[in-house]
Amino acid sequence: MKPNERLGLALIITAPSGAGKSTLIKRLLAEFPRAGFSVSCTTRAPRPGERDGVDYDFLPVEEFRDRIAKGHFAEWAEVHGNYYGTQKKAVLGMLARGRDVIFDIDVQGARNLKANLELGRTLFILPPSRAELERRLKGRGPDSPETVARRMENARSEIAQAGWFDHVLVNDDLDKAYDALRAVYLAESARPALHPGLVESILSSWAD
Repeated sequence: MKPNERLGLALIITAPSGAGKSTLIKRLLAEFPRAGFSVSCTTRAPRPGERDGVDYDFLPVEEFRDRIAKGHFAEWAEVHGNYYGTQKKAVLGMLARGRDVIFDIDVQGARNLKANLELGRTLFILPPSRAELERRLKGRGPDSPETVARRMENARSEIAQAGWFDHVLVNDDLDKAYDALRAVYLAESARPALHPGLVESILSSWAD
């Protein structure tokens, strides 16, 4: 690797359902072409507008379990009755080529991903309040009252774990929340660990 090149940044982003995580991630990817989205595998059905291979790789349960047995995933978890998993080989390849990888996964997946790959920085996106999160969940689609109630209860347990993340931000105002996300991305991109040989190459110029 040349001194002016760097390794890819793995930015692991987590939030309770309805906190606005997907909107913020799409905005980050649009501004920074160097960053790519980690396409997870899942056994849940596609939502309106989602595309196979772009938003998720949608798999039958049997195939997902087979991939677990073969060690295909860097992390996997069962969430809301469906399986989700991060593809190990694809992620490591992107990072080695200097491509930043943005992960959109739950708390359990974030913990497992950081432990299994021993890389990545974590960010938790918080809703401004319980009432606002419930309003967003009720207004975003045809979820039943039981589904909304389950997601609200899950949100409480997820938010309780936000303290171990490297960064937190509150999505109250979308523009302000994006500014905070952007700042985290830029700061983490400047970590010396992602720039092997850079300092040494500059010091060597003193010998010229």
